[in-house]
Amino acid sequence: MKPLHDLPPLREVIARHGLAASKALGQNFLLDAQLLARIARVPGDLTDAEVLEIGPGPGGLTRALLGAGARVTAIERDHRCIPALAELGEAFPGRLRVIEGDALEIDAPALFEGKPHIASNLPYNIGTALLVGWLSAEWRPWWRSLTLMFQREVADRIVAGVGDDAYGRLAILSQWRSTAKLAMPVHRSAFTPPPKVMSAVVHIVPADAPAGVDLGVLERLTGAAFGQRRKMLRQSLKPVPGALAALEAIGIDPARRAETVSVAEFIALARAAR
Repeated sequence: MKPLHDLPPLREVIARHGLAASKALGQNFLLDAQLLARIARVPGDLTDAEVLEIGPGPGGLTRALLGAGARVTAIERDHRCIPALAELGEAFPGRLRVIEGDALEIDAPALFEGKPHIASNLPYNIGTALLVGWLSAEWRPWWRSLTLMFQREVADRIVAGVGDDAYGRLAILSQWRSTAKLAMPVHRSAFTPPPKVMSAVVHIVPADAPAGVDLGVLERLTGAAFGQRRKMLRQSLKPVPGALAALEAIGIDPARRAETVSVAEFIALARAAR
């Protein structure tokens, strides 16, 4: 196994393989080795841990994860990147498995016997869809933690608290049975090519699901409440069976609006509206 400092610079790898970032695939490459190492430390000790990476591109974060001692399974849709990743696999024999395909179509849980960490600089065009799928899966989930790069706007929506402008359905989905925190902001200048927006790394760890709460009921409640977020709850929740009675039963003022209702209150509402 080669030390990371013995590997060719990422810029050289990108140039040698002609890996100009594809806008159609939502690619923006991270090249700063120190930043990548910081991201790889977010999940904690990765010594001999399994990690799933989506969209590794030329392998910048992949290097950092391997350098942290992880065994990495990387799913890459862009065929151009496969030779560069194969070279990285040769430098870390037996520690990198590369699967060419679309992460939205591959049965990722079937790739692992245990529970992997997921760590990715997600392609912007599929990041939210992947996250929603992971958070909506059977609980406790098949993954140990999520360390994910998003556009800053999306990251803020994931970690937002009640009353924040970004608080909404994604915050509740991310927080009602897991903890979500902003691990670090990432300036647009760190990427090649620089995107038009800032980014951030979010870290999510699963927790016990509250008893007596059905995800489908919670989704209907939050969909109705935030779909008409300027309306009072008595109006926005009217189409949801049992919602108005649940408001009364748990003592939530129906004149309130969705952005004032905490995650804990939405949980109680979902439990009462079943």
